[in-house]
Amino acid sequence: KAEERQEHQHRQSQQRRKMTTGKFDSEGFDLDALGGQRGNGGASLGGAVSGNDVVYEIGGGVSHSAPTATADDDIDDDPTAESERLKAEGNAFFLAGQYDDACDKYNEAIEACPGEPTGAELLRMKEEHEEKRREESYRRHREETDRRRGAATGAKDGENDEESGSDDEDLKGKELQEKFVPPRHPHGAKLAVYHCNRAACLLRMGRDEDAVSDCDISLMLNPVYVKAYLRRMSAQEKLEKTDLALEDAKAALALKNDTSTRKNVVRLEKIEAERLEKLKEETMGKLKDLGNSILGNFGLSLDNFKATQDPSTGSYNISFEQNK
Repeated sequence: KAEERQEHQHRQSQQRRKMTTGKFDSEGFDLDALGGQRGNGGASLGGAVSGNDVVYEIGGGVSHSAPTATADDDIDDDPTAESERLKAEGNAFFLAGQYDDACDKYNEAIEACPGEPTGAELLRMKEEHEEKRREESYRRHREETDRRRGAATGAKDGENDEESGSDDEDLKGKELQEKFVPPRHPHGAKLAVYHCNRAACLLRMGRDEDAVSDCDISLMLNPVYVKAYLRRMSAQEKLEKTDLALEDAKAALALKNDTSTRKNVVRLEKIEAERLEKLKEETMGKLKDLGNSILGNFGLSLDNFKATQDPSTGSYNISFEQNK
């Protein structure tokens, strides 16, 4: 018994020394309790449990500590999570053909999206910028008119050339600032999608002007968003603004050269050519009516004048025929 008591005291002394020195010895610990595959050190490190999760208990037991916070845990939730959820609900309504309900969900997604500027603010800033451009264009026109009048009244040629060059430089500098550059939105790419999706609903609902505005916002937020160009193209075509629709189709084609977009460009080019030809005929008809109303005072009409094109030069010769 004395020997057993002495042996027991010896083992306790060894355990106390291990605790005070901070050293670890695998002897006496149930390493297989970790399960899974063995690590390099011989301990079993299976599953998602790492060595840092293991608590080696005195007396041979093994337990797992509660997970500790990591850098990933400090990252805030996605600030657009609510908007994304609402967008998904809107998509479901859209696919079901419930465009009013889908539009409402996209409205909510837009309102829930944090950050500035809002779409309405972007439209306002763009309109203010355009107004300043118009005012500047008018001012430059007046200055150019005054300059030419001054030249016509006897200003020196050399001075005119110098002033003209200076004006040209100013115009070049101002033209660089004419394009509206919207401020960056922290979640611009996602907000652009919400507005573009709402535009798709508005198109189905026959609200083409509103669809154009939503696409305008979408492209200010994301200038390379192909879907926004194509949806605005559709809206502009429905509004019979084929020139603007063609511009959007070409912009989309520059970003994504696919068969569908190329077909849109070809189709709209044909429609626009027909529109311009019709416009030219209407304009010529109005000019002819105006000319006849003036010539009628002298007993003449435009039928008294015949225009013949010179095939060698392409110019026209006009001849007068009295008996027409």
